[in-house]
Amino acid sequence: MTLSEIADGLEVTASQRDRGVAVADDTETPLADRLAEHADDLPCTPEATATLVDAYTAGRSVGDAAREAGVTPMTGAKALHRCGVEGVCPLAPSRRGAVRDWLDGRLARSEALALAGGDEAEFALATYVETHDPPAAVAEAVDAHVAGSAQLGGSGGSTGSAGSARGEDDALGGALGSPDGLR
Repeated sequence: MTLSEIADGLEVTASQRDRGVAVADDTETPLADRLAEHADDLPCTPEATATLVDAYTAGRSVGDAAREAGVTPMTGAKALHRCGVEGVCPLAPSRRGAVRDWLDGRLARSEALALAGGDEAEFALATYVETHDPPAAVAEAVDAHVAGSAQLGGSGGSTGSAGSARGEDDALGGALGSPDGLR
């Protein structure tokens, strides 16, 4: 049986309204301005948070991004987490289970710290991550900012490294290594 035989006898009984293209683009608004109304939800100023997000998404480490924003690395990691940035918790998800068990009162802190396998600072950051979810509005603002600032197809701009072998329009900013190192 062919598709035309299956469709034989079908008829459209309702019409579809053309509603046009929905536009909700505020990517021209600076991230710090978008975050200003959520300043109470952030561990540092909206300006410092915007600098953190820009530096971290450009490929810098949490520590380097924090230095650029003028905050401590712990505060930088907390702010990035509150922005919905994945991967700032130093403990693996399986090790964070010990933190959750401690928070739920099933383990003593010393046991949880030993099971988590990190030091005091890592344990403290993991505790913060487990007890503070990213506010949806903040995560959406950061997602929109990151998506709006992404370059498609290497169309120029300043994300590339100036001296890279791939040129200034390297959209990955030198994140990929040279194939010569794989031999």
